[in-house]
Amino acid sequence: MSFRSHATAPAAVHPPPAVNVFLKLLPITLAVFIGFLTIGLPLPILPLHVSDVLGMSTLVVGVVIGAQFAAALLSRAWAGNLADTRGSKRAVVAGLLAAAGSGIAYLVSVALLSSPAVSVWVLLLGRVLLGCGESLIVTGALSWGIGLVGPQNAGKVMAWVGIAMYGAYAVGAPIGIAVQNGYGFAGISVAAVVLPLLALALIVHVRAIPPTAARRTPFYKVLGSVWGAGMGLALCSVGFGVITAFIALLFAARDWGNASLAFTAFGAAFIGARLFFGHLPDKLGGARVALVCVLIEAVGQLLIWGAQTPVMAYAGAALTGFGYSLAFPGFGVEAVRRAPPQSRGVAMGAYVAFLDISLGITGPLLGAVAGAWSIETVYLAGAIAVALSLLVALRLLTSVPQGA
Repeated sequence: MSFRSHATAPAAVHPPPAVNVFLKLLPITLAVFIGFLTIGLPLPILPLHVSDVLGMSTLVVGVVIGAQFAAALLSRAWAGNLADTRGSKRAVVAGLLAAAGSGIAYLVSVALLSSPAVSVWVLLLGRVLLGCGESLIVTGALSWGIGLVGPQNAGKVMAWVGIAMYGAYAVGAPIGIAVQNGYGFAGISVAAVVLPLLALALIVHVRAIPPTAARRTPFYKVLGSVWGAGMGLALCSVGFGVITAFIALLFAARDWGNASLAFTAFGAAFIGARLFFGHLPDKLGGARVALVCVLIEAVGQLLIWGAQTPVMAYAGAALTGFGYSLAFPGFGVEAVRRAPPQSRGVAMGAYVAFLDISLGITGPLLGAVAGAWSIETVYLAGAIAVALSLLVALRLLTSVPQGA
């Protein structure tokens, strides 16, 4: 029996055809896309809503935007252990329900516009619920996808889940503007309730994978195996964070009109990079791909910092999206290679937690920077942070995962 198992082992490591990977991941990818429209629709609306309608400072704008990522960070360990011990499908379902709850909180905040301070606090509650939902959806979807198609396709799983996430940002921004123009922030809030429920219907009949662990894995144990890749992710995610939180304010300050095209440029470049080059982290190695892509992202940040026209800002957003697109799975492949297989859900939670740390800090910290200096300065800071992730990629490139 041992010989038979050994003899058939080589066949087991061959990756399935790409079309099979795509088809197996399709329902999950679509569910993530529709669920993440809950985040994408308010992207160009929320900063201006908090600043103009509620009359709050750029620091409060940063706190409101960053609250989602802070909540996601604090829930990563729980989300990862839920995926490992109770099943990744259950984690995704719970996340979509939490995201729908955020829309209900948005609706309540709209009803309290006459009391701006109270409205902001209720809005913060909605952002916290959305952060928990995002944590469960992403952690569960990554673990579920890798369980369905195998760890040898981890880069492809991250690529497709990422396409769904950032595609929702790209498509969601102009749709959000249209909904805002027609129905106001209340329309955005209703969409935030309905969309996650539609996503839930897509995955009801998708095969669940068995839990990979019988008991909870201490988060800190897995964190130690992925911290290097996670630091690379945290630094390169600053570029994404400053676009999310401050691009709408930059366009408003320059009187450049609609900022939604910047989100679209970012998302289109992000998706294009994933579609045409998403296989490269699995094929060439995650650190090698990340090394090149963070340089592209840093150039994009510098373009936005020095932009004198909206076209330059769009180009900077596109370069940021292109570089960040492959840096995420690049560092992620390195995280998977260094993580215990039985704790994959916690490992994915730990890895993405570095994204939450980055975006949670980026909002309020660089909001204060914008208030002290100028809104453009945050993109210089973004370029510096992204460039520092180059050092992390170099370190990962020269180190070998345990057991490799």
